[in-house]
Amino acid sequence: MTQPTDIRRDGHRPLPLDGIPSASLECLPLLASALTAAERGWPVIPLHPGSKRPAGHAERACPGTGRCADGHRTPEERATTDPDLIHAAWAHRPYNVGIATGPAGLLVIDLDPVKAEEPEGAPDGATSLQALCERAGQALPETYRVRTARGEHLYFTAPTGVRLKCSVDRLGPHIDTRAWGGYVVAPGSTTPDGAYEVAHEAPVAELPAWLATLLVEPDRPAPVPVRVHDGTRAARVALERECAVIAAATEGGPHGRNNTLHKSTCKVGRFVAWGDIPRHVVEQAIQGAGEATGLPPSECRTTIRSALDWVIAHATPRQAA
Repeated sequence: MTQPTDIRRDGHRPLPLDGIPSASLECLPLLASALTAAERGWPVIPLHPGSKRPAGHAERACPGTGRCADGHRTPEERATTDPDLIHAAWAHRPYNVGIATGPAGLLVIDLDPVKAEEPEGAPDGATSLQALCERAGQALPETYRVRTARGEHLYFTAPTGVRLKCSVDRLGPHIDTRAWGGYVVAPGSTTPDGAYEVAHEAPVAELPAWLATLLVEPDRPAPVPVRVHDGTRAARVALERECAVIAAATEGGPHGRNNTLHKSTCKVGRFVAWGDIPRHVVEQAIQGAGEATGLPPSECRTTIRSALDWVIAHATPRQAA
C-alpha cells in the first residue's frame, strides 16, 4: 500500500515517503519542527545532528565563495523561513533546529540548572527568576515554554523600538537571555543531555516592560586609547590600532564583537609569533579592549587564547625586506 505523502496541511510541497532511505525518514520530525517554527515567522538554522552548534563553517575558515561571496554570513544572517530552503537542508541529514531569536522578534529567557562545582544551596535559574519577580513585585505572564535538555526556555516577543542583545546572568544567576546575536534550540531537537520539548503550548506573550528595562544596555563610555611600551614599534602600533578596532565593535553580524576580537587578535598574533612583542602584553591589552565592548571576561580570554594559539602554530616566517 502506498504510504501517505501529506505530512503537512499548509500547501507547502510534501515529502514522498515511498522509497526514502532510513536516514531521510529520521529527518522528518526535525524537518517538521523547522517548518513549524518558520510558519510562526521564526527564521531557522540547521545545527549539527545531536548538537547545539550551528552547521556550516566558522568565519576564520570562510572560503569567501557561494553565499559568502560578499563576506562571511553568520548563522543569524543565514537563518530562513523559506520552506524550499528548509526542505533542502533537512531532507537528507537529521540536523537539529535552531531559531535565530533576533530576526524572529523574540527574547527568550534561558533558565539553567546549578553547576556541579557550585556550593550546595546555590539557586538555579528558575529560583533566581522567581526571586527577581518577588523583588520587583511583578509576575510573569503566561507564555510559550520549552523544556530544554537541562532547564527551560520562556519565549517572549521582543519590544519594538529597542534592539535587545543576548545576556548572561544579567537578570540573576543561571538566567541567560537570547535575542539579537543568538539563537535557541527548537523543540524536537535532541542533544546528549536530553530532548527539547514544548512544555506549555500557549501564545507567546510580550516581554514585560520592567524586564525589558533591565535588559537594555547602558551607553558605553568612549574607550580609552591603549598605549603599549613593550615590543617593536611596528608591533606596538598594530596592537594599539587593533585594540581601537575591537573597542568600537558592536554586537551581531560579521563585524560583531566576538568576530572582531578574534580577527584583530589574529592580526597582532603574527608579531607574537615573530618575537616582536611578548604574548602577555598582547593578551592584557586586547582583554581590556574586549571587555570594554561588554563581552564577558571569560569569553574574551577564550577567544584571545584560541586566536593566538592558532596564529603562533601556523605563522609563516617573516619575509625578508
